[in-house]
Amino acid sequence: MNEALTWILDVVQSVDPVVRTALAGVGMLLETSILIGLIVPGDTIVLVASTAVANPVEFIALVVAVIVGALAGESIGFSLGRFFGPKIRAGRLGRRIGVANWDRAEAYLAKRGGIAVFLSRFLPVLHSLIPLTVGMSPMRYRTFMAWTTPACVIWAFAYVSVGSLAAGGYRELSSELHGAGYIFVGVIAAFIVLVFVVKTVLNRREARHMEAAARSPEPPPTEED
Repeated sequence: MNEALTWILDVVQSVDPVVRTALAGVGMLLETSILIGLIVPGDTIVLVASTAVANPVEFIALVVAVIVGALAGESIGFSLGRFFGPKIRAGRLGRRIGVANWDRAEAYLAKRGGIAVFLSRFLPVLHSLIPLTVGMSPMRYRTFMAWTTPACVIWAFAYVSVGSLAAGGYRELSSELHGAGYIFVGVIAAFIVLVFVVKTVLNRREARHMEAAARSPEPPPTEED
């Protein structure tokens, strides 16, 4: 187990740090701008890149690259929604995403406003659709960025920290502990399970909120004003 895992981590670490960091940033940009996150989740890209972090400079560089990439991608997604949203939704890609997912994103944004933007970073499917959906809504760009920036910062620090700490701990233990590989896998698996549970709880809580709001005569929030 240790030999195979060490080989995998060494392969990732053998990539030039600048290239590795740039690829993570570009991956995040593509995830939130052209919906590639529906196919290749950004968390996978960031976790893999973070296992190669060797020092504090690389850690900070990767966190910054992920944040900048995410915000750039969401800005592009917002612009695409603003200028081409209806065409994208009616096109082949929009039809593959499904009317139900588009309607869900629009209803969620209409009912929750800026909170929907913040929480969507941690929700499946919606994290890729919300930037486009916001672009098609009355919400202003600066309001959108004010809500999405803290979410992207929290997300980036969480994923880069877990990946780098798990890999660093494994490298320290691998020469002395035969089962170090299982500990590494266990830490990553526990984090993935935790993320899944948090997403599931948030998803269900927001769904209940949506159902309650749909029955309420109160107007939707107006953070975009």
